[in-house]
Amino acid sequence: MFLLISRLTRLLGSRLRGWRLPLAVIVLVFLTSWLAMALVEPAGSEIAAPGNYWWYFVVTAATVGYGDFFPESGAGRLVGTYVIVGGIVTLTLLFSRLADYLQSVRGKRLRGVGALELTGHVVVLGYLPGRTERMLAELHAENATPIVLCAWDEVGENPVPEDPVVSFVRGDLTHADVMTRACVDRARTVIVDGRDDNETLAIAVAVEHANPGVHTVAALRDLGRRDNLRYVNPGIACVQWHMPTLITEEALDPGITEVYSDLMSAGGHGNTYSLRLPSGHGFTAFGDCQTHLGRRFGATVLAVRTAGGLTVSPPWDTPIGEGTTLYYVGRGRIDTRDLVAR
Repeated sequence: MFLLISRLTRLLGSRLRGWRLPLAVIVLVFLTSWLAMALVEPAGSEIAAPGNYWWYFVVTAATVGYGDFFPESGAGRLVGTYVIVGGIVTLTLLFSRLADYLQSVRGKRLRGVGALELTGHVVVLGYLPGRTERMLAELHAENATPIVLCAWDEVGENPVPEDPVVSFVRGDLTHADVMTRACVDRARTVIVDGRDDNETLAIAVAVEHANPGVHTVAALRDLGRRDNLRYVNPGIACVQWHMPTLITEEALDPGITEVYSDLMSAGGHGNTYSLRLPSGHGFTAFGDCQTHLGRRFGATVLAVRTAGGLTVSPPWDTPIGEGTTLYYVGRGRIDTRDLVAR
């Protein structure tokens, strides 16, 4: 019996591929066993009735065997054995096909050759060992926003397969196919981290074609090339290549690089200063000081240094005493002689 089914399976297998083979085997076993059961069972047997046999076939082929219907003759039991063997063969084929399919899907994901279905994600175009892994870790340190890492063909497999947040796409980063498979047209943010500035410019052009106006962060070795990128998209945020942390900050909080640039520029709208509180300043807590400096000088205190060390954005009830250093942003430097509590 098993030899017969095995030969039939090999015969069908040579002609059928994929999921059609187990389907063909189960249909063949069902039809032939039903016919055989109807021929060998006594005339009064209920098992071969159309309303009953399909149920008997399912529970027997699945080797469950509830026993509510069963053959009465020896030949009928032989047919039942045929159904059991056919069910086992079919289940084996199904599990084999399922394992092959899952392995194929996993292989495509690892090799980055499949298409993704994502929306509102971050796309990183470019891969440099070590540097990119640090950027990816910073990108999803605060949340689990999906990330798509796109690399050139020489990166054979996903370099971070253990990270469930990161999907992988491989190919020509300037080609529309990569833009489509990485769902750049539905991305929230795109980071362009090319191997040189010319490559970064070429990738930015492809991004602009795929998703015009998307928030794009470009890493440049020479910031003098930013004008070339802004011909592509005036809103592109250009960041110095050797500052990967600032790249990820700009990706997560659009416009932050412009704030940093203004703060670090001598001609900016707000410069950073420090001030050491003199005796008799009249403040008891940080909130009092913050309010007074804001109202009188238009300044914002970013951090304080006390005997306990530096605290950035301290709670408003933080005590401050003589000798406390304030680090603030303002239109100009505040003279301690002008620092009079309300």
